[in-house]
Amino acid sequence: MKLAKCLIIGSGPAGYTAGIYASRANLAPILVEGLTPGGQLTITNEVENFPGYPEGKAGPEIMDDLRQQALRMGTEIIQGMVTNVDFSARPFRCKIDNNEEIAAETVIIATGATARWLGLESEADYRGFGVSACATCDGFFFRGKTVAVIGGGDTALEDALYLSSLCKKVFLVHRRDQLRASQAMQKKLFSTQNIEVLWNSVVDEILGEKQQFMKHVTALSLRNTLTDEISQINVDGVFVAIGHTPVTELFKGQLELDDQGYIVTRAGSTHTSVEGVFAAGDVQDTKYRQAITAAASGCMAAIDAERFLKGE
Repeated sequence: MKLAKCLIIGSGPAGYTAGIYASRANLAPILVEGLTPGGQLTITNEVENFPGYPEGKAGPEIMDDLRQQALRMGTEIIQGMVTNVDFSARPFRCKIDNNEEIAAETVIIATGATARWLGLESEADYRGFGVSACATCDGFFFRGKTVAVIGGGDTALEDALYLSSLCKKVFLVHRRDQLRASQAMQKKLFSTQNIEVLWNSVVDEILGEKQQFMKHVTALSLRNTLTDEISQINVDGVFVAIGHTPVTELFKGQLELDDQGYIVTRAGSTHTSVEGVFAAGDVQDTKYRQAITAAASGCMAAIDAERFLKGE
């Protein structure tokens, strides 16, 4: 059994940054990368809003830079999945791939959240080539163009309103005849001239053009939920805004989660409902969900873990 002052579960901006800061605090952290080392940014082709990269850089390259920095600082990185945790007493017990066990004085959870997708083959085909789940990340690439936002909740309306300031035209595609978003958000939406709501509509297929090394979205095929009639709109980009799912199945019954499954943290900190367990990044962030805010909370979690250990 391995012993650790600080075990970090998950990678991505939050996990790797936690590793950098925990290493510098002499906590000799062990980081277990999980199923997708580097997190959601590894499926993003071009990132232009992460500080320190004035020309922009591919998401996988940024994550590799953070990983290499964590390694250089002294973080021990293990490839594998944490498959079982016991937070009932310290040291906390965590199993990797149902085999090796680590006993940890503190744990930082950085397992992230995954975007909910429509589940279409064409959606997966054009993901990163005109299909996105983050308007604030990728909206910049569609300045002056026509885009569609899929969804009807507050997130979808926030995305549509944000994109309306960048794009020539924004279609909001919603499967029902009423929106689920707050009345305040709806009022803003309906008063924005370049947003058009397409009611009772679902995406049947995402259409595009493919060349030898590149591809891009050109249109959406929509199906009317009342009549089954198929129609088509020309768009340059598609933003799926039907929610995110936090990766917290492992922690049910161990930590306090909110009604959406996100880990609840103490206001202004990364402390969870269990003393000595901290959460950073999208696994506890229902509002911002940006790479830079995830990295910042990874820093916070490492500092919180260091201070917790010093306070004993």
